[in-house]
Amino acid sequence: MKAPCTVALDRTPLYDLHIASGAKMVPFAGYHMPVQFAAGVLKEHLHTRRQAGLFDVSHMGQLRLIGVNAAAALEALVPGDIQGLVPGAMRYTQFTGPSGGILDDLIVTKAQDHLYLVVNADRKAADLAHLRANLPRDIAVEPMEDRALIALQGPAAARVLERHAGGAAGLKFMSSAAMPVMGFACIVSRCGYTGEDGFEISVAGQDAPALAAALLDEAEVAPIGLGARDSLRLEAGLCLYGHDIDTTTSPVEAGLAWSIGKRRRAEGGFPGDAVIRRQIAQGVTRRRVGLRPDGRAPAREGTPIADKDGRNAGAVTSGGFAPTLGAPISMGYVRAELASIDTPLDLMVRGKAMAARVAAMPFTPARYHRG
Repeated sequence: MKAPCTVALDRTPLYDLHIASGAKMVPFAGYHMPVQFAAGVLKEHLHTRRQAGLFDVSHMGQLRLIGVNAAAALEALVPGDIQGLVPGAMRYTQFTGPSGGILDDLIVTKAQDHLYLVVNADRKAADLAHLRANLPRDIAVEPMEDRALIALQGPAAARVLERHAGGAAGLKFMSSAAMPVMGFACIVSRCGYTGEDGFEISVAGQDAPALAAALLDEAEVAPIGLGARDSLRLEAGLCLYGHDIDTTTSPVEAGLAWSIGKRRRAEGGFPGDAVIRRQIAQGVTRRRVGLRPDGRAPAREGTPIADKDGRNAGAVTSGGFAPTLGAPISMGYVRAELASIDTPLDLMVRGKAMAARVAAMPFTPARYHRG
């Protein structure tokens, strides 16, 4: 008998802290990651909405692009306006393919002498290869493998972080600055994946445990696992790569056309530009929508969606229970003519039709700090 095939998993710099905090660990994107702590997913979710949650996101890919023309070079791979960024500004964009599909989504920050990119954990090796294969040789691509990434999210995040990093509370949403946190050299970005005000803190891996432990010592802060991270981002109507967006979905179909600026729409010059610009001008045949099922049963990923005549309308891409609302929610793709708010649909859960309606996203109000 052959021995079972096992894949070695990496550990983030916060692994020992997670174990000491009573985390339930699971394999995720090639890492040992905490799915929940002792409080459980429901309480972790609600604590983040009410106070502040600390997330280990060190599995994400961090890298630098260095070169005089780095912004222009990156624009050949993404539809976002990167050249228009001023130092400290951040932009959400996507790597697109020749047919307009999404290879990954990412955040790009303009630093003083380089671009700082954060990409998805599952895609970071592919993204690194993509960048090295397609950028000019005078653009250096440097993985930041010695860095950890910590997210502090929730309405108390700013006042907590300000205690350890004077000036952090002055950052606006989607802006970033290099600053000391507890004396450690960090990159602090006001952004996140929960719909709440919050920050992501890039710090040297060796310093991450002490920084995270100090933040967890604050009365407002609790450790949060992957389970609540997923329910929080779903309530916020945010896409998860490999589920709500992938190479078969375009930014326009996914409702992400807002991330493509006026100049890029006019000029093009990115992979799949002909398809994407045509979709912006002429429309698409399907759209990502929010869904509110009737009753209490959640409709999860892969659930077929039918129109009221029983015809196939699309499929759910993410779904679950929304603790803030006390009700199930989902998102998915439906035929464009069915994408209007309050359109009645049926979700085919275990072969039975469950009534639902198209709902506006985000499902809970966004509370980003606009300044």
